Amino acid sequence: MTLLFDQNISPKIVKHLEDTFTGAQQVRHLGLEDASDIEIFEYAKRNGYAIVTFDSDFVDLNVLKGFPPKIIWLRTGNLTTKSIVELINKNVVPIRNFLQSEEAQILEIIK
Repeated sequence: MTLLFDQNISPKIVKHLEDTFTGAQQVRHLGLEDASDIEIFEYAKRNGYAIVTFDSDFVDLNVLKGFPPKIIWLRTGNLTTKSIVELINKNVVPIRNFLQSEEAQILEIIK
């Protein structure tokens, strides 16, 4: 399982994290820039991605539809790409543990 960054996170993030999270994508790179949250949720489910987002709507979808996909919820308010990269890099171990867990559904990261 790898990461799928939501629409509200710059596509530039992928190049900064590709060595740490192989196969990570941003929705625009996959042609999903105009997709609804449910379409992104279903795409992530079908393709083995964990969604990284600032958006609580994905948490709500997880409650309604279950998992997969896993949700990494950045509860920080909007950040620059550089700040998001720093936050993800600071939390690599918890993120990897979360991705490997068969039971964990939502990981909240607070700055």
